[in-house]
Amino acid sequence: MDRPNAVEATLHADILDQLHDGVYLVDTDRAIRFWNKGAERISGYGAEEVLGTRCSDNLLMHVDNEGALLCLTGCPLAATIADGVPREVEVYLHHKDGHRVPVHVRAAPLRDSAGRVVGAIEVFSDNSARSAMREEIERFKRLALFDPLTDVGNRRFAEMALTARHDEQERYGWPFGVLLVDIDHFKSFNDRFGHDTGDRVLRMVAQSLASNVRSFDVVARWGGEEFVVILEKVDLEELSRRAGMLRRLVEASSLIADDEKLSVTVSIGGAIARPGEDSSETLKRADGYLYRSKEAGRNRVTCG
Repeated sequence: MDRPNAVEATLHADILDQLHDGVYLVDTDRAIRFWNKGAERISGYGAEEVLGTRCSDNLLMHVDNEGALLCLTGCPLAATIADGVPREVEVYLHHKDGHRVPVHVRAAPLRDSAGRVVGAIEVFSDNSARSAMREEIERFKRLALFDPLTDVGNRRFAEMALTARHDEQERYGWPFGVLLVDIDHFKSFNDRFGHDTGDRVLRMVAQSLASNVRSFDVVARWGGEEFVVILEKVDLEELSRRAGMLRRLVEASSLIADDEKLSVTVSIGGAIARPGEDSSETLKRADGYLYRSKEAGRNRVTCG
């Protein structure tokens, strides 16, 4: 590939660093040669941590909706390097803090003056409602509706959201669903690795949930290792589909503690609110389905 002079290279890097999107360049071995500020912001990894590594080296670890690891099979960068064809995909990257972030990925080949493919560029955009979520977090803090450990709403906020959705259903007939999400065997995990690591896991799970719902849906910590997700305008099929996606994304999330890769699973129970029942009854049914998920072996979804 023709190499720009030092001034041009610096100028190009400065321009790419101004972009909100993440941008990185790889050679034909998929070793990362450039990593912009947007990539740092979205992934949590600094340039000094990734330059020279391969894109599959325990970093972004893209997965699809089914939780399949694309770095091993189905990597868009690898395919683009192989055939020179640009690609766009929707995937979930691994954040440095462990949770999964939905991103829109665009991969394009890099060619030298002779037209040979000598690498590829990937541009990725954060698809989560992070901006809206940050605004909500600030509002939560002001109204004492914020769980400071996990950066999501607290139980009081969830109760207010449930009341609001119930009122909307009564007035306008708008359906909604509730998911109760419980981390499997969390007490034994806490006992083995300590409360600090347990707190990191709680944050990881909370952010994997919050990053992968719509901006108008609600994620809150219900208590201990249990979370509630309130989804607007869904039927039972959609509720089950979204619950399954969240379960897979939590399972695909991980963090490093004392050089050990740690991950957890969750059991989920979900219920569609019925006309005429109050929110406590909907929650009770969701809790019953959560119990069924645990009785059936955990790391699964049961909805009704």
